[in-house]
Order: sequence, then structure tokens, then C-alpha cells
Amino acid sequence: MTDRGGAAHPIVELTLARLREFLREPEAVFWVFVFPILLAFALGIAFRTNVNPVVHVGVEQGADAGRVLGALKAARGIEARLVTPGHMDTALRDGEVQVIVRPGTPPAYRYDPSRAESRLARQSADAALQAASGRQDVFRPRTEEVVLPGSRYIDWLIPGLLGMNIMGTGLWGIGFSIVQARTKKLLKRFLATPMVRSQYLLSHLLARLLFLGLEVGALMIFAWLVFHVPMRGSLALFLALTLLGALSFGGLGLLLASRARSVEAVSGLMNFAMLPMWILSGVFFSSANFPAGMQPFIHALPLTALNDALRAVMLDGRTLAGVVPQVGVLAGWGVICFTVALKIFRWR
Repeated sequence: MTDRGGAAHPIVELTLARLREFLREPEAVFWVFVFPILLAFALGIAFRTNVNPVVHVGVEQGADAGRVLGALKAARGIEARLVTPGHMDTALRDGEVQVIVRPGTPPAYRYDPSRAESRLARQSADAALQAASGRQDVFRPRTEEVVLPGSRYIDWLIPGLLGMNIMGTGLWGIGFSIVQARTKKLLKRFLATPMVRSQYLLSHLLARLLFLGLEVGALMIFAWLVFHVPMRGSLALFLALTLLGALSFGGLGLLLASRARSVEAVSGLMNFAMLPMWILSGVFFSSANFPAGMQPFIHALPLTALNDALRAVMLDGRTLAGVVPQVGVLAGWGVICFTVALKIFRWR
């Protein structure tokens, strides 16, 4: 598309300028493409699912410790070790063991009831010692062990990391660029051109979308190759949701940068906007952990909507009909933010 003088349309020229600015910043390339992969790898390794999980039990050194240690080691799913009396609390605090057995008649269990893994370890250790002491089970239950596709932590984590990355690059990539141009007096020069503000703001959104495919593809291909993360729903719908999320956060980035006059000011605004979503929107842990009274506010956040929609399609295989509420939230944020930004944007 060209104008009468043969030059490219302002939106095309401005979009190409945004792309060149991005590619000339190695730090930006690292945070957009490399950092999410490194984070996914680290968390995927740290919280990998063990097919045969074990509980870690400590036995206090002293009289009868050998008998208790032998009974625990003979039980399935228990790793037992001796712990000196002076090291017991440290071992529990640092997660070296999840429960400590103090031999005696009867034995005592030292554990932290606020930790689910400690309660499980206490039950497992007690069952093993009761059986070693001659307790007979009333019945032997049947077991049905099943590992469902998408039930691992890494499967749940990847959509959250993707949503967080889309939010961060949408806000920082757009908002920081606009404010930086304002502080360098570049926007003041644009004011003297025939270009209108809508063309300038749209160029930032378009440049953001051109990198979206690479950003999403790099993380998803890595997750599939390294951790075999599934895609149970429509890939087209999944990509459409990432596009909608990028537009929504792009609009929010434009709004935050529309009046900010310094990098420090826009940094504060963006951190103020992103911090609640980092904590509340279910990136690293479920947002259902928060009280019921907070849930309406949490589900109104754009990152919550994006994360929930991506997980619904990716892990549950839902169709568009199953993510309509999330689509509505994302579309609403995008339209409102861009409209307000267009009205209040200032060149100076």
C-alpha cells in the first residue's frame, strides 16, 4: 500500500520501524524468546512428575532406631534415613525429610501439618510401622492407577507462562517504546507530519502481532519436544486466543503509555498493572486458592481470562463455546483500552 507520492503507507512505515527497533535490542529478544523457554525448562525439571513417587522419612538416632529404620525401608514408596536429634527441625524445614519418627512405645511423629506432603508422609510411615508390628488390614482394596494426559504440573504451567509472556511483551514492548520516543522528543516531530494518532498507535499493535507467532511457536515447540505437553483442542482456536490476548494487552500498554512523560512513570504504572495479575491470575498456581469473595475480581482480569482459556483449549479440548466468557473479558479489555488510549493520547 502506497500513497500518491509512491511512499509506503504511514502504518507500514511505522510498523517496520517498530520491528527494527525491537531487533536492534538483544535484551528484548532474550526476554521475549529465550527467557520463557529457560523458565519453562527450570520449572519443568524442578516440579517434574515422578511415576513412582516416594515419601522421605527421617528416624531419630537412638535406641531402637535400627528396627524402625528397617521396617520403613521394607515398605513400598518410603525412603528412610537416620537424623541426629540436633538436625531434626532443620531437616523438616528444608524438606530433606517430610516427617521424623522418634522411636518408642508407641513411636512419635514430628511433622508440619500445614504441608500436604508431610501429612502424607506421616500416614505412610504410620501404616508401615503398624504393619511391621502385626496389624492386619480388614480388607485389601483394588487399585486403579492412572496418569491423565495434561495432569502434570508442566502441562498446567505452560499456558500460564505463555499468558504471562504475552502480557509482559504487550505492555513493556508497546508502552516503553512510546514513552521512550516521547522523552527523546520524537513524538513531537511526528506531530508535524500528516500522520494521525490512530496510525501511530496501530503500528505498535501490528508490530507486536508480527512477533507473536515466533513468540508462541518457540515456547510451544519447546514444551512439546522436551516435555511432551499435549494440545487436546483446536490449534487454530488456541492461536486465535493468543492473538486476542496480544491485542488486549497491547491496548492496555497503549493506555498506560498515552500520558506518561518518563520511563520511570510508565514503569511504575506497568508494574502496578501487572503485579496483581502475576499473583492472582494463576500463572504458577491456581487462582482458586484465593477466597471466594475475590473470585469475581480475579476472573475480570485479562490475564486470568487468557490463562483459563488457553488451558481450557489446550488441556481440556474445549471448543469456542466453552471459552466465550474469557473471550468476552479479553475483547472488552482490548476495545475499551484502545478506545480510551486513542482519546487521551498526547504527543508531548
